[in-house]
Amino acid sequence: MLLQEQITTEKTTIKQAKLGALTMRVLLLYRHDRSFVHRDKELLLKHFQVKPMFLTIKNIFFLPFEIMRSDCVFIWFASYHAYLAAKITRFIKRPIIVVTGGYDVAGEPEIKYGLMQNRRFLYKMVKYVLTKADRILAVSEFNKSEIKKYLGITDVEMIYNTVDSKKFHPKGKKENIAIIVGFINWETIKRKGVETFVKAAKYLPDTRFIVIGKAADDSIDHLKKLASKNVEFTGFVSFEKLLEYYQKAKVYCQLSFYESYGMAPAEAMLCECIPVVTKRGALPEVAGDAGFFVTYGDEKETAEIIKKALKSKNGKKARSRIMKLFPPGMREKRLKESVENLVKR
Repeated sequence: MLLQEQITTEKTTIKQAKLGALTMRVLLLYRHDRSFVHRDKELLLKHFQVKPMFLTIKNIFFLPFEIMRSDCVFIWFASYHAYLAAKITRFIKRPIIVVTGGYDVAGEPEIKYGLMQNRRFLYKMVKYVLTKADRILAVSEFNKSEIKKYLGITDVEMIYNTVDSKKFHPKGKKENIAIIVGFINWETIKRKGVETFVKAAKYLPDTRFIVIGKAADDSIDHLKKLASKNVEFTGFVSFEKLLEYYQKAKVYCQLSFYESYGMAPAEAMLCECIPVVTKRGALPEVAGDAGFFVTYGDEKETAEIIKKALKSKNGKKARSRIMKLFPPGMREKRLKESVENLVKR
């Protein structure tokens, strides 16, 4: 899937270049295949020649060449791949834009999450990347505050992630369903609150609880042992099927210990799901007054709040909030300005 998407992107870039519409070349460097990375790629492609590079052991030696061919390096996450790029640009002078996504500037020993836990190499690595970056982009006010908290860096621009309201939209009648979406492994069932979600289901036997996402390890067996009869596990689903779940469910839960933004809640809210979230991280920024808030790890309270949310009429309010505060055009405009200002200076 990644290879096919990269081939398609390359064809698009070549076509645009032939038309003479684009002149600036942007290397999009990333190490994690996430929807928000591809969304930024789509936004940047509207204005620049973009070469996406998913860094691997096999292509790592091509990195200096790709940097040399580029006018600007746009990097998602201040991790190992960003460190390599920052080192290379000491010799091949190119401006760097780094987007901090969360774990790179997080330090949560309670859930063993974030590079800031390691005060030796990893901390120094991230600090090196961000001090060498020509521009740092945070994805939320919370994310921005984490950079200041751990690294003392204040020259950071905050640009919210965005979700396409045309792709994610309501359809049909809502059902008595609560859902949670995410990759399933031992780390995420704690950090994302999936275990709490499953445990809460037993208090609402007449409500369908659906866990949506691919299982990566035997944590799924642990969840199934905890689950009551009203809990369903879908495994991996296509975009079309995910959209269908968003459109049917009345409540979306994000019961996280740590969240730097919250893409899934935003997607669900555009489909008029009512968000039930914790007050941790950036979730209050996303859910706002359209959401219901719970204490992290408290399954009984979570069930009580889900029950209230199921009776709520906040669906349209949820969609309106995301469309108003996180429009794709806003991020596109500011990413374009960031690249142009650095390349032209």
